Amino acid sequence: MLVSGRNNVKEILNIDHLKITKAILQDNFNEDKIINLINKKHIPIKYECKIKLDSIAKNNHQGVILFVEDYLYSSVDDIINNKNKCTILILDHIEDPHNLGAIIRTAEASGIDGIILPINRSVSVNETVMKTSVGTLYNVKIAQVNNLTNTINRLKKEGFWIYGADMNGKNYHEVNYANKTALIIGNEGRGLSRIVKEQTDEIVSIPMYGKVNSLNASVATGVLVYEVIKR
Repeated sequence: MLVSGRNNVKEILNIDHLKITKAILQDNFNEDKIINLINKKHIPIKYECKIKLDSIAKNNHQGVILFVEDYLYSSVDDIINNKNKCTILILDHIEDPHNLGAIIRTAEASGIDGIILPINRSVSVNETVMKTSVGTLYNVKIAQVNNLTNTINRLKKEGFWIYGADMNGKNYHEVNYANKTALIIGNEGRGLSRIVKEQTDEIVSIPMYGKVNSLNASVATGVLVYEVIKR
């Protein structure tokens, strides 16, 4: 996987266990802190012109690209891990990598135990997700599953209460969230899929006081997650 951008690269270089195979720097790159971190980890450096870096990185690379080992997904067992108190996010076919990256950053900042997303018809971890999460990706457990329905049923058997975020539900401030909470965030355009919505124990909503009737998926996640954590 490629990692580019100075802030992102700094975060990645400070993760001790992460394997980084190569660094490509622009010819005139002169940020000593990044160069020193690369040298400290004995990462091979290759200097190239801006046009070459532009052809490698899809995002704004800011003169630095790292080649990093692919993200290793966790299992659902890794996330729930027999905990008496656990809060997880289930993403019901989120498709925008920027949304996933922002959700990962919120999950890491709030101490969420993990994220579950389906393998099919859903964004997976890629370079854009990495960049948007600003280096927090490797601190968050993410599991990919074949079937959300089966996973939700399994979580219920493990004592989880399933909350779905939707426009037509109970005010999220008025909900007493369980010690084992799974919060489901729906697709950017379609919201919760019918079969997933039918499996929820409770639907929660964020009141809208302006002219818009919904929030961006990652923004809604941030609002709801901190309410769950507070409760």
